[in-house]
Amino acid sequence: MLAETICSAASAAGLGIAAVTAYRKRFLAATRIAAYSLVPIGLVMTGVVEWVSGIAFKPSVWLGFGVLGLAWLLFMTARAVERRRGTTREERKAARAAQNEAIAPAGAAPPLTSGIPAERPRSKPKKEKAAAPGDDFSDIEAILKKHGL
Repeated sequence: MLAETICSAASAAGLGIAAVTAYRKRFLAATRIAAYSLVPIGLVMTGVVEWVSGIAFKPSVWLGFGVLGLAWLLFMTARAVERRRGTTREERKAARAAQNEAIAPAGAAPPLTSGIPAERPRSKPKKEKAAAPGDDFSDIEAILKKHGL
């Protein structure tokens, strides 16, 4: 009952301020103030204020909010531990696929091709010969000599 009275008084005060603002020829601002001042009385008339005041003073409702908070905290803790461990959803899927591969190897599956080998794209011939095992570090040695090392 007290909440409804307070909301009604706030609406009446807001409409008074809107009337003064309109008297000063600031109609756009007056319209905005009137709209805001009608919200509390509208909430009272729809019963939202009574519902909120009924929720706010029940201990069982606050215990419910506490349980929801605890559930959220458990979800976030599990997520943080999962991130630290490094297991993501993709990694778990890959592990399951590897496990399924071990159960049914790829050789047991029928081939996906028609049996005709595809043509390989021709690569351009290399102008340089393959480096001998001793020549692997020749470019590095040249750089070191250039810098005096």
